[in-house]
Amino acid sequence: MNIEILTLFPKLFDNFLQESVVGIAIKQKAISVNLTDIRDFTHDKYRSVDDYPYGGGAGMVMKPEPLYEAIQHVKKDRDIPVIYFTPQGKLLIQKIVNKYSKIKDMILLCGHYKEIDQRIRDIFVTEELSIGDYVLSGGEIPAMVMIDAITRLQEGVLGDMDSALTDSHQNRLLGCPHFTRPSDFKGKKVPDVLLSGNHKKIEEWRKQKALEITKKNRPELL
Repeated sequence: MNIEILTLFPKLFDNFLQESVVGIAIKQKAISVNLTDIRDFTHDKYRSVDDYPYGGGAGMVMKPEPLYEAIQHVKKDRDIPVIYFTPQGKLLIQKIVNKYSKIKDMILLCGHYKEIDQRIRDIFVTEELSIGDYVLSGGEIPAMVMIDAITRLQEGVLGDMDSALTDSHQNRLLGCPHFTRPSDFKGKKVPDVLLSGNHKKIEEWRKQKALEITKKNRPELL
């Protein structure tokens, strides 16, 4: 999998791409991530990427010219998705993550300021996504969320794919409680069923607890 990131702040990704699951995946060549600085496609001495919006109003808008050239440079003639992170986008859910985890190439466009010029969205963007009903300063953090989510579904990255496939949201339910040693911690004991060795009853208990937690915390998923 090859992921192209277009951003005004490539250094934000330095530690993220070296640590944890994503860092392991890059070392294993399960994924590759290329960073492109949108400012490299400006043509004035100030490397200007924003301007005032037509019609007035607060905030600044990312100019179309550097965005157009940056996307063309990365995309070339390839028919690959361009994903733009915006508060106006669809909520990023596991179903969408699963879809993109199977795609070989993609471009993640990180906006900034008020928005990007609408014409870039009309020309290039194939899907607009949001990670929640709130506003961030830019698309870099959502891009990291997307990369982490799809990376852990790549073959061989986690070591045990069942770990990813039994996580919250894979079956529209939240995860069940989990315990490890010791069996008694400060007077709080692990449920007897998990110590029973009866795998059928353990599975039934986990499904029931997952249902209860989902009903309590995210009833809309049901």
